[in-house]
Amino acid sequence: MAAGAISVPLEVYRFDPAHDPAPRYDRYTVELEPHVPVLSALLKVRAEIDPTLTLRYSCRSAICGSCALQINSKSRLACETPVGPEIERHGRIVVEPMRNQPVLRDLVVDQGPFWHQYDRIDPHLRPDPAHPMPVDAPTSMSPEQVERFKETPRCIACAACFSACPAVEADPTFPGPMALAKLYRFVVDPRDGTTQDRLVRIQTEGLWLCLRCHLCTEACPKDVRPSERIRDLKEMAIAVQGATERGSRHAVGFKENIRVAGTLNETRLVRQTDGVVGMVGQLGQGLRIWRKKPELLHRPKPIQGQAEVDQIYEALDDAKGGP
Repeated sequence: MAAGAISVPLEVYRFDPAHDPAPRYDRYTVELEPHVPVLSALLKVRAEIDPTLTLRYSCRSAICGSCALQINSKSRLACETPVGPEIERHGRIVVEPMRNQPVLRDLVVDQGPFWHQYDRIDPHLRPDPAHPMPVDAPTSMSPEQVERFKETPRCIACAACFSACPAVEADPTFPGPMALAKLYRFVVDPRDGTTQDRLVRIQTEGLWLCLRCHLCTEACPKDVRPSERIRDLKEMAIAVQGATERGSRHAVGFKENIRVAGTLNETRLVRQTDGVVGMVGQLGQGLRIWRKKPELLHRPKPIQGQAEVDQIYEALDDAKGGP
């Protein structure tokens, strides 16, 4: 063993849908220095132990995003995840393909679902057709306008956020974090003429399916913070159209509900979200809940520290210029 090298135990997902009845995990051990990335460990396995191992990679510099994988159950770039800390934390390194995308072979997935959602949000600049810009018109923006893009230009489309997203797993109609972050980038572009249409359309095309778990932001190797951009989109969508969609009604109702007593009134929240007709449709479920927890139907008493809650809401109102 070379000086400074450590023993790196790898458990690697293996599966060829055309020939294997079920996935398996093959175990390998390689000797590497702690700073060496997981991608190099996998390439060493393929070069010296098992040439049949299939994986995807390109730049090896965290630029292309090709080597995104599940490493010890976290979506990451294999080229920038050193083996040492993983061994210290977990005692081994389990490498699996990205989630929410069909496996083609071993660690390579079909990214069709990811790119389909990207195409859905129409990630292109659409000038206002009523006011077309001359071909030779300047398209420069001020630094302040560019700043509104936030971190979205950093995205390398690695799909780590898509892999980490439980909303994508639960509902394939959810566009996914990257697609929504890209949508935000065009919504705030002052040259785009379809901002309002984009915000109205996305309200019924999955915006409110986001679970606000922030796993996408945790997974992003470029600090794009897609969960924050999704939050911004929700606020802008409500500003354009109001709380007209079920998800937006729930969000606004939740905020106003908490304001009353500092805690949720479950019955009131259902009415705020679904209306009286919707409440009737959930009557059976409400009765079952009432039998188990009758206290949920009682109007909650103001919590201790209600004055602090009031101050928070007042600060929010002031920041937005009113209720």
